[in-house]
Amino acid sequence: MVRPASPLLPITSAQGIHIVSTIKPINAISSPHPLDLHITAFALPSLSAMATSHTDSAVNVEGVSEHTPPYDGRKTEHPLHILIIGCGMGGLAAAHCLGKAGHKVTVFEAASAIGEVGAGIQVTPNVSRLLRRWGAGDALEAVGVRPEALVLRRYATGERVGYTRWSDMEDQYGAPYHHVHRADLHKMLFDLAAPYMTLRLKAAVVSVDPDAPSITLASGEVVHGDLILGADGVKSLTQRVVLGHTNPAEPTGDAAYRAIIPSSLLASDPELKELVDTPEMTGWMGPGRHVMGYNIRRKQEYNVVLLHPDDDSVESWSAEGSADKMRADFADYEPRVRKILSFVTSTLKWRLMDRKPLQTWIHPSYRVVLLGDACHPMLPYRAQGAAMAIEDAAVLGNLLSRLTSPTQLKPLLQAYEDLRLPRTAETQRQSRLNQKIFHLPDGPEQEQRDADMRRAAEAELKRAAHEQRVHREAGNANQWADEDKNVAQFGYDADEAVERWWKEGGEKLTNAAGAAIRT
Repeated sequence: MVRPASPLLPITSAQGIHIVSTIKPINAISSPHPLDLHITAFALPSLSAMATSHTDSAVNVEGVSEHTPPYDGRKTEHPLHILIIGCGMGGLAAAHCLGKAGHKVTVFEAASAIGEVGAGIQVTPNVSRLLRRWGAGDALEAVGVRPEALVLRRYATGERVGYTRWSDMEDQYGAPYHHVHRADLHKMLFDLAAPYMTLRLKAAVVSVDPDAPSITLASGEVVHGDLILGADGVKSLTQRVVLGHTNPAEPTGDAAYRAIIPSSLLASDPELKELVDTPEMTGWMGPGRHVMGYNIRRKQEYNVVLLHPDDDSVESWSAEGSADKMRADFADYEPRVRKILSFVTSTLKWRLMDRKPLQTWIHPSYRVVLLGDACHPMLPYRAQGAAMAIEDAAVLGNLLSRLTSPTQLKPLLQAYEDLRLPRTAETQRQSRLNQKIFHLPDGPEQEQRDADMRRAAEAELKRAAHEQRVHREAGNANQWADEDKNVAQFGYDADEAVERWWKEGGEKLTNAAGAAIRT
């Protein structure tokens, strides 16, 4: 039986009990509240299932973050109470990093249970190096799949036109590339954050006062803190507070289907078996549409994402789509794709909207700041959405571990924006570019794209056959065959970026701001 992608996978205990039922409420803030949940490593159940009945998750990194030294043993000398709005990937990563830096963290989540959608996600070297540093490397290896290569194919024939070897990612960029289930990555980040956060569920934030600073919940309760971090996604309330308006969303013209298929169905078919035996990310490019497929969960599941012209869908991770309509949309694709789609009985579908980079991520009060999709939502064509949010969290935690007085908050938050905004804006640009490259109509431009990709693929295969290091071609239509882009994207180390800033003038700037309070 095919298990459709799930719109919400609540984290459950081995007995199937939701976390929210197993944690005792405490008085975490100024007044008692029945939904104040202080999450600690010893209070958590052993969470081995992610509401996926046929495959148990091997993710368990409970308590490991307490044994990894933060920032070379450095912690803030001026702890803040930081209110984080949103318990997604970015919010949890921020809770971990800021908690490790010595700050008090309260996370507010509107949902009644913690979970993630059922879909695959790509953990690229710029993120896997952080997860390793935080103690989650073994868990990542346990549930992930290291893809051997990226292969790009013609939609109708399956002919290979693009190829980039990924099996040497760790040698090239110092950390591996993994394909994982989103719920498994979310669980890792939850475990890492757990010892450092007070988590409040059913705590929808309806307004933010940037001057107090404080947030107001749907219940009417007002919660005060020292800094508010908006990790509240693409429809961010916090963004409206920071900007004074909402950054407009522009339709891309695309929507996406998502589905997960048991890999056993592919492995038992002679035509599809290779897709499991040789774990690659395979893309089929066609006019106005493309398909991406890859293995997750130790090659027990196969994740499929299908980009296609939008037909009045909605911008939602949990909206259901029609499997029959999906198959009709890709009826002209090669037999292997049609066979894979024949296994799908249900699918999720979401509309892809684009948003331009913001001018700022920080409110003028320097008491409200944005992170992740709230300030740089990514289109999926470059597979860097969660990666950018996790990098944001790492940079912010490292910077605020250096806080020694309240007057230093402004330069440190400004450094966060200065370090992160240009990088995320460039990643957004590359994502938009891939949409155009993958969806070219048949004709001269498509033929030139394919010839460009083939040239890089031939050099890559020669390199692999002779174990040679060949410099990948800059500007290739296959952006993963562009060495300059790979180094910039995958070789990035969030902590090293902060260290460079500190040594190149950040320390002097921060210390000067701290000295101002003493004069």
